[in-house]
Amino acid sequence: MSEQYESREERRKQLQSKGKNKKQKKPRGLFKKIFLSLVVLGIIGILAGVGTVAYMVKDAPKLDPKLLKDPIPSKILDKNGNEISEVGAVNREYVNYKDIPKVVEDAVLATEDYRFYQHHGIDPIRLAGALWANLRHGYGAEGGSTITQQVVKNAFLTQQKTLKRKVQEAWLATQLEQQYTKHQIFEMYVNKVYVSENSYGLATAAKMYYGKTLKDLTLAEAAQLAGMPQSPNSYNPFNHPDLAEKRRNIVLSLMYQHGYITKQQMDAAKKVSVADTVLKGDQRKVDDKPYEAFVDAVIDEVNSTTDFDPYTDGLTIYTTLDKDAQIHVNDILNTKDSSVIPYPDDQFQAGIVLLDTKTSEIRAIGGGRNQQVQRPFNYAIDTRRQPGSTIKPVLDYGPAIEYLNWGTYEMIDDKPITYSSGKKFGNWDHNYKGPMSIRTALQLSRNSPAVQALQQVGLDKAKNFAVGLGIPLKEIYESYAIGGFQTGVSPLQMAGAYAAFGNNGFYTKPHAVDKIKLRDGTMINTAPEAKVAMKDSTAFMITDMLKSVLKYPGTGTRAQVPGLPIAGKTGTTNYTDQEMEQWNISSTSVPDAWFTGYTTNYTASIWTGYPSRKTPITAVGSNQRIAQLLFKNLMAYVSNDIDTPDFTMPNSVQKVRVEKGTMPAVLAGTYTPSSQILTEYAVKGYAPKKVSVKYNKLSAPTNLAAKYDETSGNVVVSWNYNNTTNNNVKFDITVNNASPSHYTQSENSLTFKANPGVKYSISLFAYSGTNDSNVVYTSIEIPQAGGQTNQGTGTDTGTGTDTGTGTGTGTGTGTGTDTGTDTGNGTGTDTGTGTGTDTGTGTGTGNGNNNGNGNGNGNTNSGQTGGTNPPVSTPVTPPATTQSTGTRENE
Repeated sequence: MSEQYESREERRKQLQSKGKNKKQKKPRGLFKKIFLSLVVLGIIGILAGVGTVAYMVKDAPKLDPKLLKDPIPSKILDKNGNEISEVGAVNREYVNYKDIPKVVEDAVLATEDYRFYQHHGIDPIRLAGALWANLRHGYGAEGGSTITQQVVKNAFLTQQKTLKRKVQEAWLATQLEQQYTKHQIFEMYVNKVYVSENSYGLATAAKMYYGKTLKDLTLAEAAQLAGMPQSPNSYNPFNHPDLAEKRRNIVLSLMYQHGYITKQQMDAAKKVSVADTVLKGDQRKVDDKPYEAFVDAVIDEVNSTTDFDPYTDGLTIYTTLDKDAQIHVNDILNTKDSSVIPYPDDQFQAGIVLLDTKTSEIRAIGGGRNQQVQRPFNYAIDTRRQPGSTIKPVLDYGPAIEYLNWGTYEMIDDKPITYSSGKKFGNWDHNYKGPMSIRTALQLSRNSPAVQALQQVGLDKAKNFAVGLGIPLKEIYESYAIGGFQTGVSPLQMAGAYAAFGNNGFYTKPHAVDKIKLRDGTMINTAPEAKVAMKDSTAFMITDMLKSVLKYPGTGTRAQVPGLPIAGKTGTTNYTDQEMEQWNISSTSVPDAWFTGYTTNYTASIWTGYPSRKTPITAVGSNQRIAQLLFKNLMAYVSNDIDTPDFTMPNSVQKVRVEKGTMPAVLAGTYTPSSQILTEYAVKGYAPKKVSVKYNKLSAPTNLAAKYDETSGNVVVSWNYNNTTNNNVKFDITVNNASPSHYTQSENSLTFKANPGVKYSISLFAYSGTNDSNVVYTSIEIPQAGGQTNQGTGTDTGTGTDTGTGTGTGTGTGTGTDTGTDTGNGTGTDTGTGTGTDTGTGTGTGNGNNNGNGNGNGNTNSGQTGGTNPPVSTPVTPPATTQSTGTRENE
């Protein structure tokens, strides 16, 4: 039994063992399937890759020996299609391989391709090494392309960073290695690399930057030039010596890393200053190209907006240049005639940009004064200076109208204020003018109102508004309201922003290039599209406010061109107290002076100052107004003999008459004096609703009468008044020939002592506060003692008691028996008896010109000398030039 059991047990274990063995075979089968699948996929991938590569390289250009030697220059045309310049390989010092010194070759190899003599055009190790070098030394420490690939790229391909271009580059590099020796390829590289300044080749760079041949370069100089091809304009030692020095030090580190130099050599070379070793300004090549500043902008624009190289790609570039305007800009920048522009000295600089207001096409660029080097610093497009008050329409008042619907009449108190941080802020002159409209605040360039406007709008909204106008703000503070930027702006940027105000709120990025034609005839339009940056109401109202700046007492009156509708703004910046103390600068001096303005046709922005803030613009003469003078001269020139229409008010704006000084603004009332009315503009639907009652007329007194009491010798003047306003009404009475002659009182009557033979003219009006009524009049003549009382309704009453000469101004009707009809000064036959042959003739012809016709009671009865008539009160009547009573508007 035990044997049988063991047998059964053994058989059971054997069966279990067989089952396990079967299960263990499955993973090996699965692995095999995965492996085979990967092999198949790999084969497919290889085939696909080969097919893709074959597809990409089939369109690769063929190796053209001519292109390996000379790049194809590009033509630049003006706005009328006329050629103004040709850029390309126009400045080249060719060098053979045998004349290339070892220090230059070592610097190039260490930087660009230290395995150049070991690979066959493509270097996988180089690719991996470049990645590692970039991680260790920062981006750009070492490129992934070999020298051979760079030669191919520069000669045959574009600068586009695409997979297709890289594949074609690798393919052509292997072909180039098969057809040329390493020394020939290295020679091509050294002579083909772009070294800025419209120049190619390291030999050219050596002469241009250091005034030397290649064989005379020091280690530091060779390393600096070897590092330039990665970004020639950025590492230009003339314009950016600091960046050039940093790049040179990376090259020196690579030379040491790859064993080309010792550590001592590296350290010694790093101590050499690039700025001190390159040629000084007066040693550099003279630039005699009249359009250099504009061409400079064209090259920068093509490089920044396309993948084309204007120096090598054989482009035809259609630009926006106005040749006449450009030549004029050059002339006024470099004039020696102080009657044209009174520059203080030859070091004084200016940057000018002229745009087409509607399209923002650049018509002319003034890059600077007295610039004698090729592609010098361009103060029109490269400078970054604080804009001063020229920023106020962009950052303060424009956003206030756009977002808060302010009118041009909006009132702000010019007073000391505080920033949100609690720091106190005040005007630079410590002078404050109290409440004023934003139009006046901008016209007089007051700082406190500008900051208050920005505070009410909010920093974020103001920043977005400015960015929409091409002002590249990365941050914003309340001090930016008056132009105190950390990073400044260029005249090109300011011109673009202001042009949007003149173009109904549409912003177009300023541009010098309209389109580009490639070698194969393909035409590429490059002009940017316009975009809505603000409402047309904002654009018009800011424009109308800016027009006030050029009118007295505005700050920009020197920029005004007679007969030309111009809107513009001045701007100056200030020194800090520390800077004035440190550099010994007067408080009246400024580092920057601007003027930016526009018509419906042209926009110009002008910066003036010195290359260094340490050199101030003094307050002597017109130094701080030269920007205005340049603007006036340029705008008058380009606007000559062309129609320049005024700016048109859009339907979104309404004209309003507001009462001066009201805060908040109210509409002028019917009786508001014309001297107190301002014509302003409001966003339609947001005009003031309240009408001023400040100058409303009170009702006039009625039944004005004057009576003479012969017994007391007094005249009693009385009137009625209906007080409908329940105000505290008083009366203003003037009695000519009385003493005193002027009275103010609340009562409805007045008594004064009269003198015989005197005529009294009485005027009366009611008033309450600033309101008054129309004036009413009457008069009374007191009889001579013992004589007859003569009564008339004219201004004066003639008498027959003496010579009968009337002096009245009206044609009152006399009460005598006859009316005077003679034109002369009739006299009685007796001068003392009152017996005249005529009846009190006037002094004139009776036409109302101060010559009353017989306005008296001349008595024709001879010998009647003692009779008198009772005094007559004169009723109030409507005004008439020929009557003695009436009303008129109080002025």
